Amino acid sequence: MSLKPYQYNAIMRIYDGRQSASRALITVREKEIAQNLPEYTALQQQIIENSMRFATTALFSDSTTDTNELRKQNEELSQKKTALLLANGYPADYLSPVYTCKDCQDTGMIGEERCHCFKQAVVDYVYAQSNVANKIKEENFNTFSFDYYNDTVVDPKTKLTPRQNIQRIYDTCQAFVRNFDNEFNNLLFYGNSGLGKTFLSHCIAKELLGTAHTVLYLTAHELFDILGKAMYNEEEEFSASCEHILDCDLLIIDDLGTELANAFTLSRLSLCINERLVNRRSTIISTNFGVQELADRYGERNFSRILSSYTALRFFGEDIRIKKKLEKVENA
Repeated sequence: MSLKPYQYNAIMRIYDGRQSASRALITVREKEIAQNLPEYTALQQQIIENSMRFATTALFSDSTTDTNELRKQNEELSQKKTALLLANGYPADYLSPVYTCKDCQDTGMIGEERCHCFKQAVVDYVYAQSNVANKIKEENFNTFSFDYYNDTVVDPKTKLTPRQNIQRIYDTCQAFVRNFDNEFNNLLFYGNSGLGKTFLSHCIAKELLGTAHTVLYLTAHELFDILGKAMYNEEEEFSASCEHILDCDLLIIDDLGTELANAFTLSRLSLCINERLVNRRSTIISTNFGVQELADRYGERNFSRILSSYTALRFFGEDIRIKKKLEKVENA
């Protein structure tokens, strides 16, 4: 993924902090050794003096004998310093820089390539920004279960059982993740509450966050609160204030229809959805409303834009949350 400047800067501040912490630790340790082992300081001073003599000799003398002798002396002095530390109970590398990542020495780079730790820092950062970091530990594709969906009762509209239907939706979600970088798509989850809409949104979020995509999860209440605060801004100012909503790789709007909205915030919602469509930024919307209810609430124009640009997936069956509560009671 391509990091935004503010994201890159935030991650680099982490590396700057690591380097500063390492320097501060070394400073403390040097003072400790200087106080407890003055002979160590004397050895270090000899090495510095020899190094200065080495540089002068290398510049103004053609003889390699003197420089070789100085190099040999410094090696012996270094060995004495190490032996002195060990003899007094200190590790040999006590005054060496302390790195969180030894491979890149906390620079984030190995040669011209990004270090593995930088890639992990990106993942950690987008997890923290996503608003779902805690939820996706429990709700992900590995913990999803088809057992809560009936496989005997057939829905008259789709001619599918709830389990067959959720298997179809599950496969669509997997394909959405698999093809995310190559195919632009949006999903509309609709149906009664307690059928797994939010759960599958979390499943998708975890997979994409794990590959360092930026995912932002907002309930409709949270989204409309942000839109409301930005409602007096001009269009350019609105885009700037809502940059994280407009630019994230995936925006998840959960429970659309439960928010308190007015004509102005609805127009901002339309702008948000349209902006993401124009820039080919994927969005997942989940709602407990039916198709006609959505059209009535948000207007035919807005709804037709959603319906024509989103893969609509209808959830049906029995309320899973009730089933899970009954399981807990039975197992108590």
